[in-house]
Amino acid sequence: MARASSNGIEIEYELSGPEGGPVLLMIHGVGAQLVRWPGELCRMLEAAGFRLLRFDNRDVGLSTHMSAAPIPDIAAVVAARAAGREPDLAYGLSDMAADTAGLLDALGIRAAHVLGVSLGGMVAQTLAIEHAARVLSLNIFMSHSGNPNMPPSRPEAMAMLSRAAPDPAGDREAYLGHQVALNRVLGSPLYPTDESELRAFAAAAADRSYNPAGAARQLAATRGAADRREQLKALSVPALVVHGVDDPLLPVECGRDIAQSLRGAWLLEVDGMGHDLPAGLAPLFVSAIGANCRRSPASSS
Repeated sequence: MARASSNGIEIEYELSGPEGGPVLLMIHGVGAQLVRWPGELCRMLEAAGFRLLRFDNRDVGLSTHMSAAPIPDIAAVVAARAAGREPDLAYGLSDMAADTAGLLDALGIRAAHVLGVSLGGMVAQTLAIEHAARVLSLNIFMSHSGNPNMPPSRPEAMAMLSRAAPDPAGDREAYLGHQVALNRVLGSPLYPTDESELRAFAAAAADRSYNPAGAARQLAATRGAADRREQLKALSVPALVVHGVDDPLLPVECGRDIAQSLRGAWLLEVDGMGHDLPAGLAPLFVSAIGANCRRSPASSS
């Protein structure tokens, strides 16, 4: 792993896969570090010829933490956006998109294919809107357009997300148990991940960097974002939208909405998939991403 200066902050990143292969910029979700990408998915993407660029978003992992910013009041952020006011945010999706564009600059990459998951899908949309020349294709998984009229999350998902996680420094086992329980609520019912793997992911993240305040600020950036549908309609980029039919956090209607807003987008609805990236679906994901990226007339440099 390495660090690069971007947009006034430091970004921790990792490049892997065949040198000279098309670059796939991978943007993860709220609180997720670059070590959270499933190993099987990464190995299959590399075998398909992609040069993977994974990184820690600002405020999590080993990238710069915005520690001077307060922990946001999510309810106030949501209320401000609903009332048509700009919420008081430490940073927004545009800042995070500028981080990714700056990372490409630092690494001398003119443009890349982009894979965005959840929050990462929102950042990917913003990157395509505000830095269109950097995006060769969009691959948006389980995300949201900012449309305020989408169905809400299931109550059990919100209840679990609102439950504060134990601090791993004080009770490591309680923290790992909480992370397993969270995945069981959010994860894919037909493709459950082994508990040992879930615990390993959680332990690796906690040992590397634990910053729940950063995850809260990232969440505020998603909840305070404006509706992007009209801007998405103006894009001309090969787009793939993948969404689980059984996603309890962002219902499948959210994926349909994104696909309807992107000209020529492919929509892949996956039965039995929740709000995660189960290993059992990795072959499907890699096949779909590869096919969509091949629709781009250009290649990364």
